[in-house]
Amino acid sequence: NLMTENLQNETSLLTGASLNGTSQLEQRVTLTDDFYYEPLSDHLRRYITGVSYPAVNTEEEAALLAVSYDDLRYVHVLHYDFDGNPAEGELICNEYIAQDLVEIFYELYYNEYQIERMVLIDEYDGDDTASMEDNNTSCFNYRTVDDTDRLSKHAYGLAIDINPLYNPYVTYTEEGAEQVSPASALPYARRDLSFPHKIDEDDLCYELFTRHGFTWGGDWNGVKDYQHFQKTLEPAAP
Repeated sequence: NLMTENLQNETSLLTGASLNGTSQLEQRVTLTDDFYYEPLSDHLRRYITGVSYPAVNTEEEAALLAVSYDDLRYVHVLHYDFDGNPAEGELICNEYIAQDLVEIFYELYYNEYQIERMVLIDEYDGDDTASMEDNNTSCFNYRTVDDTDRLSKHAYGLAIDINPLYNPYVTYTEEGAEQVSPASALPYARRDLSFPHKIDEDDLCYELFTRHGFTWGGDWNGVKDYQHFQKTLEPAAP
């Protein structure tokens, strides 16, 4: 694939790709040259610490975290941007879903499914709202669910948000008033309307993620998270 070769020949502009470099090559799991996952290098660990990953001072504090660095994987894929051009994408996820994501994004790329951008949430200082407003597709971010003290599935690296500006997070107040996040996504909260990049049950994203055992936030009762797919970590066999 000529486009793929052209992307490879250029030095990656992605932060994670440049920080990992070839340091994790021996542990890289490759679907194709551009679709792979691997552990986080020390450089990449340092980059996300204090941003998407909590900075802790002691081993005791580290042991209390829901995930360790070793649980996480760096994922590199290609995707088509909104101009229809091939682009590099990257994210960090739980090792448990890394193979799923590489396979899903390979299928999306093969079908020329458009994703506007896919960079690490750390590029937005770990600010989920800023990432959503920029329509950035992202996965790992050690944070709580909005307005709660419960860890989000994103904190475990087990959830991904796809084209979030066009697929907002919609909640309702006790009075029944609709709240749309990000606020700029208000026009896209109307899911009875037809518009580009809308995830619904006829969408390829929905089909692929659900086939891989993910659940979709658009199927939830009470709140609707149209951008969001998550997978539950099955306990290891004894």
